[in-house]
Amino acid sequence: MSLPLKGVRAIIFLEQLYQELEVWYPYYRLKEAGAEVLMVGPEAGKSYPSKLGYPAISDRAARDIDPKSVDVAVIPGGFAPDFMRRHESVLNLANQLHEHGKILAAICHGPWLLCSTPALKGRKATCFHAIKHDVINAGADYVDAEVVVDGPIITSRKPDDMPAFMRAIFQAVRPEKV
Repeated sequence: MSLPLKGVRAIIFLEQLYQELEVWYPYYRLKEAGAEVLMVGPEAGKSYPSKLGYPAISDRAARDIDPKSVDVAVIPGGFAPDFMRRHESVLNLANQLHEHGKILAAICHGPWLLCSTPALKGRKATCFHAIKHDVINAGADYVDAEVVVDGPIITSRKPDDMPAFMRAIFQAVRPEKV
């Protein structure tokens, strides 16, 4: 069996009220492809409930992640990104990942976290329509498409866009293997 993402290190940001599909679909797809995947929240070992109450337990705290050791970071939606950006450690990690040119893949409300960093400035991006103006005010050129890839920034609008979102992540991480 071919594992196209063997050796790839991925993180998925967590906070309360995350959208279930936007955490678990990428988690299992990345693991299935051979990637090492860590759930990262403001605190290690904490249970973060989804919008429907489904728990996800963080493997590590954001402050304990070396951005150089990450290949791709997934930022799910729901209301979690609004909680994520309230933590300096999460903002610091997102900024460091951006500064190191790491792939930042945000879906639905996920770009809310990126709005609190310089990552969207001068980039094309999409998001859930309710935060379109936040994304524009963060300096992005908003595009209404199922997936938008602009350099290391990958964005999608909603759970229905997950197949295109994941294809874009796989292509960005290992273009020669996909």
